[in-house]
Amino acid sequence: MYEPIRTKSVHSTVDGPSPDFPHRSREEELDIQLAGHLAALLAVTDDLRATQASADLDTAAERLAEQVSRLRGGRTPVRAPMSGRREPSAAALHRRALALAGRTLVVAASRADTAVAILAAERMDAHTAALEPRALASR
Repeated sequence: MYEPIRTKSVHSTVDGPSPDFPHRSREEELDIQLAGHLAALLAVTDDLRATQASADLDTAAERLAEQVSRLRGGRTPVRAPMSGRREPSAAALHRRALALAGRTLVVAASRADTAVAILAAERMDAHTAALEPRALASR
């Protein structure tokens, strides 16, 4: 009634990992993911800087750029100017930045990167405060 499979499974990893397939450690994968989230948060921060001048946003952008550079082995992030693009509202940018900062915080916590976790939490606080009705009414 039962007959064992006689052919080698195509799903088998009996031979071990393939030497021609690049493998990364969990830490390397988290570094890549964290750098991506930080770069996206930097892009939204630059968009916010184009819509409203703020020393806080300037400082945040520099700190974000430093962390992206650190995670990418010293390569500086590419930062595109805002010219020629339709600018979304400041509230929409703050909401997007808040979501990105939250994702960044989750990955930083999982990677145990305290500096990035603190930076992400600070950015979450800043964008939450900017989204309060009182803050939006004054703009």
